[in-house]
Amino acid sequence: MSSAPSFSFEFFPPRSDEAAARLAEARRALLPLRPGYVSVTFGAGGSTRDLTLDTVATLQRQDGVPVAPHISCVGATAASLSELLDAYRALGIRRLVALRGDLPSGMGDTPGEFRYASDLVAFIRRQTGDWFHLEVAAYPEVHPQARSARADLEAFVRKVQAGADGAITQYFFNADAYFRFCDAAAAAGVTVPIVPGVMPITNYTQLARFSAACGAEIPRWLARRLEDYGDDLDGLRAFGLDVTLALCRRLLEGGAPGIHFYTLNRAEPTATLWQALGLGQPTESC
Repeated sequence: MSSAPSFSFEFFPPRSDEAAARLAEARRALLPLRPGYVSVTFGAGGSTRDLTLDTVATLQRQDGVPVAPHISCVGATAASLSELLDAYRALGIRRLVALRGDLPSGMGDTPGEFRYASDLVAFIRRQTGDWFHLEVAAYPEVHPQARSARADLEAFVRKVQAGADGAITQYFFNADAYFRFCDAAAAAGVTVPIVPGVMPITNYTQLARFSAACGAEIPRWLARRLEDYGDDLDGLRAFGLDVTLALCRRLLEGGAPGIHFYTLNRAEPTATLWQALGLGQPTESC
């Protein structure tokens, strides 16, 4: 694992003026922390393609921080992906997060010309060579649609063999799951860095909904403690900070090559974690 940890943030493209204002506020607060890069999500089936592209262009041109757009292949064609890759190259983008992606509601079970993220990684390499640094997804607690843990690990290995440079995990709250996954990946010949994703805890209802959808386990003890706070959001957030801070510290002390923060376009929880971890003070605002 790398001796110089990399820290990064995830944003999502806004769909309303209110959401745009919240993202702008998050940018003003978080980007002066000088992360290694920021990623921008891509909606199911490419549903936010133009919003993602616009958000990426704004970040790349105005903020001076490297940007890594998410790009997914479910429902996409080779022609549409080539067009998008050309657009990102024209913007000077050098990093992508390559994902299979989810089928949007009502699309049925037809994935399009690409079925797996490994197909997407191989396509990007054929089209662009080594222009892009490619991150892929990893699931320490097993992808919710995987047939088995072994099948999920094999799928991850195929993505790396297809040309991935690194991986970002789904968020989790069990550090042992992450370290065991890394050990299993290493035993399978994986040598690229696997960066853990961390989700700050600010809203239990929202966290439970996200976790049910993506297969991230909320340990029973943690769920019951969070339930106890009820409407006491300040108390919940203070407790959540303690939990995620302890998780981050254990990951870094255990040799994790960095942390990717799922910000949900909200600055304060991630900034608080950043400063508590001693990762540095803000530089002059971007």
